[in-house]
Amino acid sequence: MSGDSVRQETYMPPAAGEGVARVYDFMAAHEAKRGERPPAQYFLSGSEHGDQVELPREVYELLLQVVSAMRQGLAVTIAPRSQTLTTQQAADLLGISRPTLVKLLDENRLPYERVNTHRRLLLRDVLDFREERRRAQYEALEAMSVDVEEEDDLDSVLESLKEARRTVAERRRRRS
Repeated sequence: MSGDSVRQETYMPPAAGEGVARVYDFMAAHEAKRGERPPAQYFLSGSEHGDQVELPREVYELLLQVVSAMRQGLAVTIAPRSQTLTTQQAADLLGISRPTLVKLLDENRLPYERVNTHRRLLLRDVLDFREERRRAQYEALEAMSVDVEEEDDLDSVLESLKEARRTVAERRRRRS
């Protein structure tokens, strides 16, 4: 690792999954045997006996994602990010427009810092916000689900859906 340069790089899966299949098989067999992933102790080994270093759980999780993608024949891109984001970077990460993000910031729904006249957000805060939004969306979908039987009256089904929407809207108002 000469120079330790940090850059975006795309990695292609090895031909015919050489090596990747063995790593995947090991991980899958371990999970099947114990009903869970290996315990939080992972190692990278060198060529000599005893030449190893323990990998943090986050590095293992990254390796697991890379191996799973390559096993499916997909290329993998590693793109380093700063832990501080501009409003445009945060908006892109959230999949929303920059004006929508600024509105969220003005409503204090997301923490930020001012650097001169610019706003900066911590990557962790943006990822937490994204996860909370997803959770809320799934809850809303769950709340709007209605069991419908073939013999149910269409008007009663529509009324049930309206009630579910009202419930979701009320929850949203209480959170804001």
